[in-house]
Amino acid sequence: MGAARLPVRSVVVNTVSLRPVPLLVAAGLGALQSVVLIGWAVFEMLDLTPGRATMAITTSIFLLGYGAALAVCVWGLLGHRYWSRGPVVLTQLIQLGLAWNFRDAPMVALALAAFAVATLVCAVHPATSAALDADDS
Repeated sequence: MGAARLPVRSVVVNTVSLRPVPLLVAAGLGALQSVVLIGWAVFEMLDLTPGRATMAITTSIFLLGYGAALAVCVWGLLGHRYWSRGPVVLTQLIQLGLAWNFRDAPMVALALAAFAVATLVCAVHPATSAALDADDS
């Protein structure tokens, strides 16, 4: 009489449906940028004066559209949509240029650059690429 053998069950985890940490970080930072852009648009509208009405309205429209478009791209990242990474990367490159413009205010420049670099690193991380590539094949 031997020992009773229990059936062994194997558990298969679908790694494609899991969101890797770098993708979540890139999406989180992108969402934060989106909120800041939309908040800045609202602030511009609240700061509306007759002398700068045209500038405040056009700036608000631009920032609101940019923030909303970035939010759609963040949603795309979370949904593993490959197309969404390009606009997120472009936004970070623009932010690096903005950081360079603020080089006379080192703390602001450093904060903008660090935020952009962190988001860029996470957006192009191999785990993020694998997650985005897996759903497009």
